[in-house]
Amino acid sequence: MAEAVAEALDTRGKLVVEAGTGTGKTFAYLVPALLSGRRVVISTGTRTLQDQLYHRDLPMVSAALGRPVRVALLKGRSNYLCRHRLELALSAPEQASLDDAEAVTYGSVARGPKRGSAAGSGSGGRGRPAVGRARRRLLATIERWSRTTTAGDIAELEAIAENDPVWLAATSTRENCLGKDCPQFRDCHVVNARREAAAADLVIVNHHLLLADMALREEGFGELLPGADAVVLDEAHQFPDVAAQFFGSRVGGRAVLGLARDALAELTRAGLVDAGSRSLVESLEQAVAAVQRSLGGAAERVDWDALPDACRDALHELEERLAALHARLGDPALEVAGVRACGARALETVTRLRELEAMSPDAGLRWVESSARTWSLEFTPFEVAERLRAQVEARPCAWIYTSATLAVGEDFTHFTSRVGAADARTLLIPSPFDFEQQARLYLPPRLPEPADAGYTAAVIDAALPLIRAAGGRSFVLFTSHRALAEGARCLRALVTPGDAFPVLVQGDAPRDALLRRFRELGNAVLLGTGSFWEGVDVRGPALSLVVIDKLPFASPDDPLLKARLEGLKRQGRNGFFEYQVPQAVLALKQGVGRLIRDPDDAGVVLLADPRLKTRGYGRLFLASLPPMMLAADAAAAIAFLRRHLGTLAPTGTP
Repeated sequence: MAEAVAEALDTRGKLVVEAGTGTGKTFAYLVPALLSGRRVVISTGTRTLQDQLYHRDLPMVSAALGRPVRVALLKGRSNYLCRHRLELALSAPEQASLDDAEAVTYGSVARGPKRGSAAGSGSGGRGRPAVGRARRRLLATIERWSRTTTAGDIAELEAIAENDPVWLAATSTRENCLGKDCPQFRDCHVVNARREAAAADLVIVNHHLLLADMALREEGFGELLPGADAVVLDEAHQFPDVAAQFFGSRVGGRAVLGLARDALAELTRAGLVDAGSRSLVESLEQAVAAVQRSLGGAAERVDWDALPDACRDALHELEERLAALHARLGDPALEVAGVRACGARALETVTRLRELEAMSPDAGLRWVESSARTWSLEFTPFEVAERLRAQVEARPCAWIYTSATLAVGEDFTHFTSRVGAADARTLLIPSPFDFEQQARLYLPPRLPEPADAGYTAAVIDAALPLIRAAGGRSFVLFTSHRALAEGARCLRALVTPGDAFPVLVQGDAPRDALLRRFRELGNAVLLGTGSFWEGVDVRGPALSLVVIDKLPFASPDDPLLKARLEGLKRQGRNGFFEYQVPQAVLALKQGVGRLIRDPDDAGVVLLADPRLKTRGYGRLFLASLPPMMLAADAAAAIAFLRRHLGTLAPTGTP
């Protein structure tokens, strides 16, 4: 792999590499990148891998090669403290400290909750005053940290979780950033991070930032790629879906309420607030609430053509309110940059709303996402490959895509066609682990069809003897939250006092806390979906059994899936076999890949879906998996587990 990467660097070519678990793909591209002396941008799919590259892998490889290199870690805006917005929040904490979701829940930003309401009650309920006090304490903690930080990376402040809503009041977005007009521009942490990135030899970003830079949008800064000799996309299997979201469009109720909150805060800080401006902000909030009411408050997706007339009327009213706010605040003669910026945001939101309404059905899929708290208008294009291809062709540098899951069988066409890289060289490097000796694949017989009402219970029944044989030490991965909840109920009902393993379920605690607990216990069963299928690394006997309930076909209601299928249909192509099956194959490879993470790991993968045997496409799924031997029956799978785990005493406590 390192040789192929070196060749791509020399020729400024395109390379797509599937590198199986244990290959050491990070070192395989870092070594030639550092030896080349070229300027390289590395893009990852997760913040975790960004941090691992920056803090562990790059220093190790650089030291081993004796090649010191200037490295910069660049994250999105929301990862950096914004001093100006923190000042706003501290000067008007009763408005700016509330996150958007709370603004929807607790009522008007401009007026506050009604007296006597639950939201206005004291500390005994979910009242806004109690929320305000908690936010003020958190903001005070951030303010103390702001005096000492040099990088402004919010990950430094461990006392406040990175996903805490209070950060919405102390970080910026593309929409609310004042840019060079900001009074804190000279001390801006985002600007400083970008300046360091521009001067670095090797820059670590994420896929969102890379796409922003490719599109020369304000979220990036258009200076990464023009000077780069190579771009490496790690976790490249995530890139096409990130691109589809990036090239889409969105208008959300929370963002509009955030605009209302910021407008009032900026006006108050500038001493310009009056009855007229308060009335405008209040009417904007009322328009957001009217859209919410028109959708009924249910958690659902509604196709654009199926929107009720009441919703369309409410959206037109929202446009008018936003236009009025722009007219009031967007006056170029206003000397207060923050107030002008709010007016500009109002105009941009109006423009986006009108573009969404006027968009041709041939451009992509439009829908409305609603929940009990808020709503959003969404658009995703049918196809992004040509757009990506044009962006890549415009930048004559090496492009290297790598992941553990890119090929379907030995065919890369599904991936290369989605990223516009049909002319790339492809390379398939299998895992160096000995799967024939280290793992067994068990396909339980006589299971009902996946659509059967009793299917999940049957999967748990089939898996329980293996879970007991493994002494816990299991992941049970589901393809939906509904199946996860049912599976958890079934398993907990069957666990007896003699089963000395605890059951951990996604949602009972944050993901990282569950994984930490799973590793510490050493004999737990963890039930999860979605985020537990990939990016989870548990080495050693603590994970010796992976159970997968169904082939991971995406939900038919998923907007990205619907858009892609519609696009293929318009081309006269078969969306199921050309898109749904390959996507499910790659997802299954990710799930199966949780089992063997180390040369000494061993265990069993239980794939429960009977379609692996009863459908023709089942052979493609099986052919894409590592070369594991089939366990003839449950007894053979149990014997394999006991042989590898028999010497291990149970650890941890339930």
